[in-house]
Amino acid sequence: MKVKQPAVGIVMGSDSDWPVVEEASRLLNEFGVAHEVRVISAHRAPDAVAAYAKSAARRGLKVLISCAGGAAHLGGVLAAHTPLPVIGLPMPGGSLNGLDSLYATLQMPAGIPVATVTLGKAGPVNAAVFAVQILALANPELARKVVAYKAALERKVAEGDKRVQADIAAKRRA
Repeated sequence: MKVKQPAVGIVMGSDSDWPVVEEASRLLNEFGVAHEVRVISAHRAPDAVAAYAKSAARRGLKVLISCAGGAAHLGGVLAAHTPLPVIGLPMPGGSLNGLDSLYATLQMPAGIPVATVTLGKAGPVNAAVFAVQILALANPELARKVVAYKAALERKVAEGDKRVQADIAAKRRA
């Protein structure tokens, strides 16, 4: 069986981030997007982060997802060393409940953008969907999958509304 070339690189600063990050990997798999996952710390292995980022485009990656907590410099360090888009996924927890990670990921100097998604359960989902949307710009099949995904979200909301309206109507009759 031929293994597809990874298009997305997911890099986390610590293996303790994996329980959160795993949802992004699962969703990329659902979309059929090959990806790689690495643990490389911006602070404890800065040379490895720079080497990874510098080689990413040459190795065929198209988008990087950076996942880090605390000081969260990983996204900025990756972005400084690659021409690829970097999506920052701040990690919850720590002494400031993830706000330090969120602010560190958001506050990049001019010319070193890191597109940042939210803290919490929606973060890894949004990081994966955003990566897929970027890839879909050059991939019509993937673009169709994004459209189908968004349509499924809309159906889920409509179903939820239907359940709530039925509940309200039942309580009015009671």
